[in-house]
Amino acid sequence: MTNQKSNLLRGQKGFTLIEIMVVVVILGILAGIVVPRLLDRPEEARRTQAAVQIKSLQEALALYRLDNGFYPTTEQGLQALVSKPQVGRIPNRYRDGGYIARIPLDPWGNQYVFLSPGIHDEIDIISYGADGQPGGEGRDADINSWELD
Repeated sequence: MTNQKSNLLRGQKGFTLIEIMVVVVILGILAGIVVPRLLDRPEEARRTQAAVQIKSLQEALALYRLDNGFYPTTEQGLQALVSKPQVGRIPNRYRDGGYIARIPLDPWGNQYVFLSPGIHDEIDIISYGADGQPGGEGRDADINSWELD
């Protein structure tokens, strides 16, 4: 009996090298599929954040226009939402405390570009994306107010 037990134990020493290699290959394939998707998430979140901030700025600008009958000019910039403009067309019915507390930077730490009148709409708001330069593709692509849903 003891001889049979020792023969059985000798046959079960653990995993073979081939079994371990198969598991490593499978894990490598899974990592190759999953990791790139996870790495794209932060960039996707930044682009979504930029779109949300642009929409928020558009809403504040709409309130500005509702109160005053016109949008701030490009020269006055988005700062007109924080404090009453002192140059250009001065609004007569400017809201006490402004329309927003501060102008946010885009998720990459750059200022939004504001054009009024805009090239595509009455007002255009643009984030130049990760590179901070006009144009670009992928991560560097611009996020434009007139292209948002």
